[in-house]
Amino acid sequence: MATDHSLKKYIDGAAARRLGTSIRAVRPDFDVDSYVAEVDRRVGPLELKDRVLVMSQGLRDRLPEHYPDAVAVLVAALEDPLGEDDGMFNDGFHLMAVARFVEEYGLDHPEASLPALVEITRRHTGEFAVRPFVQRHYAPTMALMRACAVDPDANVRRFASEGIRPRLPWARRLPAFVVDPAPVLEVLEYLRSDPSKYVRTSVANNLNDIARAHPDLVLDLAERWTRESPTPETAWTLRHGLRTLIKEGDQRALALVGATGGEHVLAHGLTLSPRALDLGGTLLVRVELENVDTRPHTVVIDYAVHHVRADGSRGRKVFKWTRVELCAGERRLLEKKHPVRPISTRTYHPGDHLVEVQVNGLIKASAAFDLRV
Repeated sequence: MATDHSLKKYIDGAAARRLGTSIRAVRPDFDVDSYVAEVDRRVGPLELKDRVLVMSQGLRDRLPEHYPDAVAVLVAALEDPLGEDDGMFNDGFHLMAVARFVEEYGLDHPEASLPALVEITRRHTGEFAVRPFVQRHYAPTMALMRACAVDPDANVRRFASEGIRPRLPWARRLPAFVVDPAPVLEVLEYLRSDPSKYVRTSVANNLNDIARAHPDLVLDLAERWTRESPTPETAWTLRHGLRTLIKEGDQRALALVGATGGEHVLAHGLTLSPRALDLGGTLLVRVELENVDTRPHTVVIDYAVHHVRADGSRGRKVFKWTRVELCAGERRLLEKKHPVRPISTRTYHPGDHLVEVQVNGLIKASAAFDLRV
């Protein structure tokens, strides 16, 4: 997904012109040029959310004062819906301002705002704008989410999951669902075997978020889904939805994805090269696994890097590696390239960094490399 910083470039005068031109097609007195000039003048130093707010404020000043009339104009001006495989970040960034308009000015009018968010979602997304409606107008909003979960449009079905994620990135949290995610899981029941990978990805991310605070609740649900819905789609959803628990070596989660027998697998000859690595380089991790059991086993292999912190302590981060099936007595050599490059979410510090190889959550081998910054 694009970052907040990279998306802001799409919210400018050109976006205002595209949106304003669509509005003028249904409301001929809409002053597109003044709208574009105002947006261009104001957005320069602003980040994404504030840029979107500028566009929404400009709409408020130029549309009918009565909110239901104003939002009706915006809905009528919407372009063609997205196709089945078109995600929200492919096009239509100017519609972020329409969703923000509903969020900012429509909270007292759920009867007009909620249907508008569904129409926006068919073209972009209403997942951020719907969240205050969950808190202010709980019953009608959750009824809408349940209806959206069975909508023929995959983008609307995704909205049913994404809009009520308790900890949706970039969005306000839904504290009640953080504490008790049962209403969220009720909606996800409709989507557990959705034919669209776009929808299933949202469901999996939702489950992964919830599992951080409620692992047993999610594991109970996953075991039930596995019994009641033994489809490849449900299996995919659970494999991705349990990914954090799998990285942490939760044995129930591993069993649910068919990973067993980690105690029967040995790791030989773990090597890291180069032993001294400059920041910006790539570390090659090599290890040989051996299944010493008389039965085959499917195992999940991850690796953890203990990054040196500024104070000299270390912080552990687990990375996905692979999933393999080992026959009885089989030995297999694995290699993994791990880039060590500057990223916005991590500051690197020099020193010995420990690398651990884990099989089904069990640490099997460790070695260190010296990072030079």
